[in-house]
Amino acid sequence: MSGAAVAVADEVAGEDVQVDVEIEAQEPVGALTMSVAADSTALTEVESDDADVRQFNGTLPTVTVSDDRQEVPEGVFWYVTGQSSAFTADGLPEIGPDQLGWTPHLITDDGVVAAGDEVLTSLDEGEDAVGLVAEELFALAWDSAEAQDTTGEWEADAALFLKTPSDVAPGSYSATLTLTLWEDGV
Repeated sequence: MSGAAVAVADEVAGEDVQVDVEIEAQEPVGALTMSVAADSTALTEVESDDADVRQFNGTLPTVTVSDDRQEVPEGVFWYVTGQSSAFTADGLPEIGPDQLGWTPHLITDDGVVAAGDEVLTSLDEGEDAVGLVAEELFALAWDSAEAQDTTGEWEADAALFLKTPSDVAPGSYSATLTLTLWEDGV
């Protein structure tokens, strides 16, 4: 005959220990940050100068760059770039990001931050007629420390314009415009 033994333990006593700690607030070190006032915008058709081209205009929501760091590294500069995805609509051919252009505009114009150049669309003519296919300059501060000492916060927006052939398929298209804040050394 085989058997199994079972051991049972009874709790005899229990004690709780409260553990307290006081954590002091740290001095804020600040950060270089970017925010955008809205997560969408709409383009509206306007009269085109070219019968073979349809044009749709709008405005990029206000972009704010803030720098409240206590210490800004020497020899660094910040800049914001933007690039677009293709415009898509269900079941319709894409409209390439090369057909979207912009004209950046500083709202806070303190002489330390510069707006990027106008980027024309591939349906325009000229050196800058490339559209927002790759990262294009939106705004730039050549010296992060000087920029922070001057203002500490900047606002900018951009006139957006989409140009399509006149025979573009009608539909409700959307694209994503990605803005990126960079800081780099000289």
